[in-house]
Amino acid sequence: MDFSDPQMQTYVMVGAVVLGVIILMLWSVLRASSRSADQVAMMAQRVDQLATGQAQLDGNMATLAQSQGQIGTLVEQRLGEVQINMHENLAKVQRGTGENLAKMQQQMADNLGAQQLKLQENLANMQLRTNQSLADLQEKLNQSLMGNAKQTATSLTQLQERLATIDKAQENITKLSGDVLSLQDILSNKQTRGAFGEIQLNDIVGKALPTDSYALQVTLSNGKRADCLIHLPNPPGPIVIDSKFPLEAYEAMLASTSEAELKAGIQMFKTSVRKHIKDISEKYVIEGETADGALMFLPSEAIYAELHAKFPDLVREGFEARVWIVSPTTCMATLNTMRAILKDARMREQAGEIRKALKNLHRDVEIVGERAGKLETHLRQAGEDVAGILTASSRASKRAHKLDNFDFEEMAPEADNVVPLAKQPGE
Repeated sequence: MDFSDPQMQTYVMVGAVVLGVIILMLWSVLRASSRSADQVAMMAQRVDQLATGQAQLDGNMATLAQSQGQIGTLVEQRLGEVQINMHENLAKVQRGTGENLAKMQQQMADNLGAQQLKLQENLANMQLRTNQSLADLQEKLNQSLMGNAKQTATSLTQLQERLATIDKAQENITKLSGDVLSLQDILSNKQTRGAFGEIQLNDIVGKALPTDSYALQVTLSNGKRADCLIHLPNPPGPIVIDSKFPLEAYEAMLASTSEAELKAGIQMFKTSVRKHIKDISEKYVIEGETADGALMFLPSEAIYAELHAKFPDLVREGFEARVWIVSPTTCMATLNTMRAILKDARMREQAGEIRKALKNLHRDVEIVGERAGKLETHLRQAGEDVAGILTASSRASKRAHKLDNFDFEEMAPEADNVVPLAKQPGE
């Protein structure tokens, strides 16, 4: 063999490697077999230990069987004792239950008897109360029937009285209707309407002003007669109130049934009012004699409201002519203002008298003060005299008290030194 051949060298190396691998495998097998022997020895030891444990377990099982026999015997004994105790307790319970049942039956019998007695008493009382209630109800029914009869009679009497009152009211309504017709007749006549307005104005003025502050039906310097003249101081001076008003035009305006009649009535009403304002301004506003304005009295609040609501131009024209339109309500307010003006004027007129009276009053107060000072002096002197009298009286009282407490018996031994009184002739 030629070991220098590379192929041969390769075979040799491969063979060496294979041999090495086989040797390693043999070594591994030998080592594993040695380990298996050790494990077999250990398993043998474990088997011996298991055999020993089995023997001990058999002994324990025998001991356990013996203990179970003893326990069974004890359990049987205990069960017997428990059964005996249960029989005894059951007998006791039966005896106690019988006694309790007997007691309960006796108590129930007693309670039933008592309840029966109470029930009988309650029934008797209820019967009495029922009879009493029925009697009271019967009495109340009788009284109610009597009261209803009386009330019915009273109601009939009141009804008759009310019917009589209604009859009287009907008569009053009929009379009032006649009065309304009479009032309508009065207002339809110009002269009677003027008299009615004058009477209403006189009544309002008489209630608002004192009698010496106004005059009725006064003739002015121009020969015109004023319905009422209020004597106001200057300024503004005496002011005239006229109570006449053109009512015909107002009634014609209200009675219009067509648009043409309404326009004609409005035009006539405006013309009448303007003429009346002009007449008042010319007749009753006199420079140097009366105030620079006058009042036009409307005897109806409705006409006054209608005039201010629908004809404000007439009211403005009256202001421009210095003629103020008043109704009964506004006239009363105006007169109250005039009364305040009159009162203020009279107070100014009497201011001198008031000052003089105040001066005299001040002098009287000074005199009273002087006399009060003198009286104070006299009273002070009298007080001093009274104090002196009281002091002297106190001293006299003290001395009298000393004399009252003086003991004459203590001075009895000195009685010999007392000079006897001379005897009077004839003693």
